[in-house]
Amino acid sequence: MIEKLGLAALRQLDPEQAHKAAISALRLGLVSLPGAVTTPRLKTNLAGLDLPNPVGLAAGFDKNAQATAQLCRAGFGFVEIGAATPRPQPGNPKPRLFRLTEDHAVINRFGFNNDGAQAIASRLRSLDRRVPVGINLGANKDSADKAADFAKVLGVIGPHVDFATVNVSSPNTEKLRDLQGAKALRAVLGGVMDKRADLARPLPIFLKIAPDLNADEIAELVGTARQAGIDAIIATNTTLSREGLQSRHAHEPGGLSGAPLFEKSTRVLAQVCKAAGPGFPVVGVGGISGPADALAKIRAGACAVQLYSAMVYHGLSLAGRIATVLDAAVVAAGADNISEFIGQNQGDWL
Repeated sequence: MIEKLGLAALRQLDPEQAHKAAISALRLGLVSLPGAVTTPRLKTNLAGLDLPNPVGLAAGFDKNAQATAQLCRAGFGFVEIGAATPRPQPGNPKPRLFRLTEDHAVINRFGFNNDGAQAIASRLRSLDRRVPVGINLGANKDSADKAADFAKVLGVIGPHVDFATVNVSSPNTEKLRDLQGAKALRAVLGGVMDKRADLARPLPIFLKIAPDLNADEIAELVGTARQAGIDAIIATNTTLSREGLQSRHAHEPGGLSGAPLFEKSTRVLAQVCKAAGPGFPVVGVGGISGPADALAKIRAGACAVQLYSAMVYHGLSLAGRIATVLDAAVVAAGADNISEFIGQNQGDWL
């Protein structure tokens, strides 16, 4: 009841102000933090990371690591912060965040607004990471060498996190998605992997891809990522598609997330899993509104999932609720671990 009242109050605010208020509420201790839901059935290994459950927080919610300690106790099995760029930048002009209530969706065109790698690293330096924490690597809008920016951020923040994600799939930084092409992507990933080798504690590197790719592009991208030694792929980021939307904000520029993304992102997820081959870790993101969606992502091939936009409509407690239902599903199936569900229905999405 308290969460419902809080969500109703936040929806009276401008979306970006509501987001800032949510971060402040977490920092001030005004939000219930039950800790990660976990049982032996939910424990998950993601590219060498031991997760208490497979339900993570996607990048974008805690861009500047302002409430990471609290989010580590909010029910998630892992938390991704950022995106971070080498230098601070304000992002795109406001308004740049829109609720599409009729569609249970969100459009954003933030443009990697963040405090910069050094400030974010300082907040993470002494963090008690109760669950694995990762950083989403970005590039400055005005950078002359965007490919080099990813490695720069990893060098600064890498020592203070458990994994890092190369984000070449945001639609809100000009020409960023161009880096998904094979030649450009090899340069980006080569620089990041070289920087990882310089870290005192090398960490898993993930690649986050767009949902607006065809089968040939997906196969080429996966092949490039695997040749570079990437440890996992996150499928997917937001979409440029506006198919089937009803909201008056439907044609705002930016990336669409939320319920309308579910089918598109899950089909890309299944294609990534097919291209990568058995056992390669893929994280499913996009349109997860509840336990059934999370389970569908896992059955399509994901070994873990991430949430963000659905919390606008269902609250922070959604992570714990999903993990609890996943655990019950494992029991009902007579299985030992959620990993036994991975890829069961992959063919349905191809």
